[in-house]
Amino acid sequence: MKYFELKCLAYIKKEIELNESFDALSSYINYCFTKDEVLKKLHEEKDFKNYCFGNFYPIEKNKVYKKGNTYEFVIRSLDEEFIYKLQKLLRENVNNSFFQVLQATKKVVKQFFISELYTVTPTITTVKDENNKSIFWTIDKDGDILKLQEQLQKNLLKKYENFYNEKLEPTQNFIQLLEIKNQKPQSIYFMKKINDDKSIRVRLFGNKFKIVPNEDEVSQKLAFVALACGLGEKQSYGGGFCLWK
Repeated sequence: MKYFELKCLAYIKKEIELNESFDALSSYINYCFTKDEVLKKLHEEKDFKNYCFGNFYPIEKNKVYKKGNTYEFVIRSLDEEFIYKLQKLLRENVNNSFFQVLQATKKVVKQFFISELYTVTPTITTVKDENNKSIFWTIDKDGDILKLQEQLQKNLLKKYENFYNEKLEPTQNFIQLLEIKNQKPQSIYFMKKINDDKSIRVRLFGNKFKIVPNEDEVSQKLAFVALACGLGEKQSYGGGFCLWK
């Protein structure tokens, strides 16, 4: 197993507030998809995209990315062709009003032993409540840690099977220890177009975790998929981007 990464250098054309940054990045990447037929089809399909991205860094103290400054962000995927195409398209997207990618450096990362995972963007997880209604998992709304762990594992198994076209047979949950790092739910905001004249602001609720994966082969594969494709849901909006130790 291996994943492919683009470390991108972005020049900010006008100020971007932290709570607008996920939408700015998502829109920039999605526009690039429209310039390639294969990526356009991937974008339009309601299936796993097998990529994830992190937010701009470093974060400014006032939570505003400043006009005229440069910041970095990272995109990862299991799909080498996807990264190869995106590397070129990101730099060609010169008319975006918020920022311009000046450089996108490709890196190949082979599977390695993961002792800890840290989510640096909110991990979005939906579960069913007592009325069988889908809700975002938070301590206040649900609080069932075992249900959360089961949902995170189920999502990673589907991502693995979707890309590799083979099933894994776990004997246990890949999570040995899960620690919630936030006291209040963390949010991702994005604009959703209703029609040609109207858009609404959507808020996704999530959490930031420290996870210690189990050491067995399947658990380590799933932890690696979390790095490559993100943990939880809504990766196309910036959800569940992870770092490791």
